[in-house]
Parts: sequence; C-alpha cells; structure tokens
Amino acid sequence: MAFNENKTGLSRRKFLSGTGALALAPMALNRFELPSVMAAAAKPSTIIRRKLGKTDIEVPIISMGVMNADNPAVIQESFNTGIRLFDTARTYQRGGNELILGRVLGNLNARNQAIIQTKDHALLINRSTAAERTKALLASLGESLAALNTDYVDIYLLHGPSTIQMNDSGVREALAEMKKQKKARYIGFATHSNQAEQLNIAAKDGFYDTISLSLNFTMAQDTALLNAVRNAANEGIGLIAMKTQAGGGRPKPGVELVPASQTAALKWVLRHEEITTAIPGYTNFDHMRENFSVASGLEYTNAEREFLSGRNVQALVQFCLQCGECRPGCPNDVDIPTLMRTHMYAAGYGNFVHARAALDEIASNVSLKNCADCSACGAKCSNYVSIADNIRDLKAMYLGTA
Repeated sequence: MAFNENKTGLSRRKFLSGTGALALAPMALNRFELPSVMAAAAKPSTIIRRKLGKTDIEVPIISMGVMNADNPAVIQESFNTGIRLFDTARTYQRGGNELILGRVLGNLNARNQAIIQTKDHALLINRSTAAERTKALLASLGESLAALNTDYVDIYLLHGPSTIQMNDSGVREALAEMKKQKKARYIGFATHSNQAEQLNIAAKDGFYDTISLSLNFTMAQDTALLNAVRNAANEGIGLIAMKTQAGGGRPKPGVELVPASQTAALKWVLRHEEITTAIPGYTNFDHMRENFSVASGLEYTNAEREFLSGRNVQALVQFCLQCGECRPGCPNDVDIPTLMRTHMYAAGYGNFVHARAALDEIASNVSLKNCADCSACGAKCSNYVSIADNIRDLKAMYLGTA
C-alpha cells in the first residue's frame, strides 16, 4: 500500500462532510459472514517471535491494531495467518471493536491462544477523588470483559495518560487490583506525547509491565526517545510499537510513494530489537498479508532501502511527532498536537468516530473553536506537517468554516 493510498475509499468531500463516519459506527455483528478456518497458520519456524519484556508473553513481531477493522473475517484470517496479539480499546468504534474481536476469538475457540490488549482513556476516568478514579477504571475493565466475552485480558493499558495520571494513586490502585483479581495479567500504558519522559519514569519505578508507544522512521533523529526505548527495555518493560507507518502517512497531493514504503516502515521499527512487536492497523486481507510478510525477515529489499534513504520522505509523509514545538506560534495556545492527531485519524485512517473522540479530549480553552477567528495560522512545524492546511480541513468539518 502506498502511503497516499486511501484505505477506505474516502474522498476529500467525504472527509470534510464527515459522512465517512458511517463506515465506523457500531455495526450489527452479523453484518459479515464469518468463514470457517480458511488457512493454516504460518509455520512457527518461519516467524520471528520475541518475548514481551519480563512477562511470560512471546508473540510474533507483527500483531494487529484492530481499531479500524470492521470486518470480522479480516480479524479471523489474521489469527489463521499467525497473528496472536490483538490491540483494541473500550472506546474504539463506540465499543463495537471489542465486541467484534470477542466474537471472532469465540468463533475460533482461540481465547487461550490469543493475546488481548485493551485500554481506556485517562481522560475518561477523571474523578474528584482517588477512590472514584479507582472505581471508574475498574468499571471500565468490567465493560471490556463483557464485550470481549472473556474473564480476563492479557494486557490492560491506561490510554494516553499525562505523567500526573500515570502516577496517580487512584489509577495505580485500580491497575494493581486488576492484577490481584486476575482480570488483567499485565498492566501498562499507551503514550503519544512526552514519550521519552514517560518511558524513563516507568523504567525507574517499575510499576508498569508494558508500554505501547508511537515509533516510526520519522523519529530516527530523536535520540532522547531512542535512548528511553533502550532504557525501558533494559529494565524489562515490554515495548509494543504503534503508528509504525507514520499514522497513515498523507503525502502532498500528486505524490506517489513506492509500495515498499509500508514494509520498509515496519522493518525500520522492528530492527530495533527492544521492540517486541508492532500493531499496524489494517482493514483488508491485502494489507494484512503485506504487513505479516515482514514477520519472516527484516532484511531490507533494495526498494525499501531506497525509500528510507529518500531525502524528502519525511516532508512527504508529514507525520506529527506530538512534540508541541508548534504551540508557541499560536496566539491562542491551541492544542495543535491533538488537532493534528485528530486530522490523522480522519484523513489518514478515515476513522471519523475516533477523530471526534480525539477532538473531544481537548480542553475548551485550547480547542479548535479558538481557531475560528484566525484567517491564517502562524504555527510552524519542525517536521514538515502542513498545520495550516490541516486546521483548515478541521475547521471546515467541525466548525463549518474554511
């Protein structure tokens, strides 16, 4: 898949109108026929497997990010092909994502062979007291278990916490209780920003078993992050990589990138042996097979090497590093990193439901509404992202202005 290929058939008109959201609304689970077991799993000897930190989990280096998948047959065939770790969340597809995954694994009678990772967002568990935060997070896990039709999850994550939230006593009490009750075998967090700081904190205190982090070739010069990755791995934390293909990678209009870009991006991440597995998101069989082809070997092809060595590749991909260096250029201190993540979910993934959820995370005093009176955006990106263009798209979609 080329970086600028639209995985959902999503046109710019659909993006700006928001009608693409219909494809990812909760669906009846019998929408698709679940085929019988279609293919034997790939021979274990041909698949690279790695141990997840100090846990007892060992998985292939390619796993599945289920977030955008709405066809149960794709999830089922992923398992048949050899994928074992499946990443979902309570909020994905408004709860429908966990339901689909639970049904597929039940249909395969494969719960004991699959590794389920789910999560809930830190912002959804804010309560006034630590006890209330503990109760809310435990209740969310209960909802996940019911949707997944299981007694336990293998990994439970706090989704996108701040450093304060990841250290919060109420949050930690809930996560520790999950393990005590054996409703979560291991606990961790998923991080999008301040990643180096959070990995180093986790490595030092030893509370979290795993971390899912954003990592891709656009971060090759981020020595602080790469050092933090090594530090966390050395302390036995299991590391799972997301956003491995630069968030869907939306090149400038009219630019075609070679098909090898997707496998090259995955290999770049997984050649960092500190990373146990990657969770690329995909929604069809072709992309599944393309991603899983990497599990058998990480040597670059000539085309992959050429792609990664391209001088303009980061400018073409326009991936937001969530570094926040753009914010001083905004007179209203708008939360530009989260707006860029919102745009990625909508334009890169075609997932308007998750885009809406990301937008709703933003505090009102730094939200998109504060961009309404600006005729031009003065914020500048250190990594080639067209902030002004993306904000214009978001204003057209959510504020009805261009």
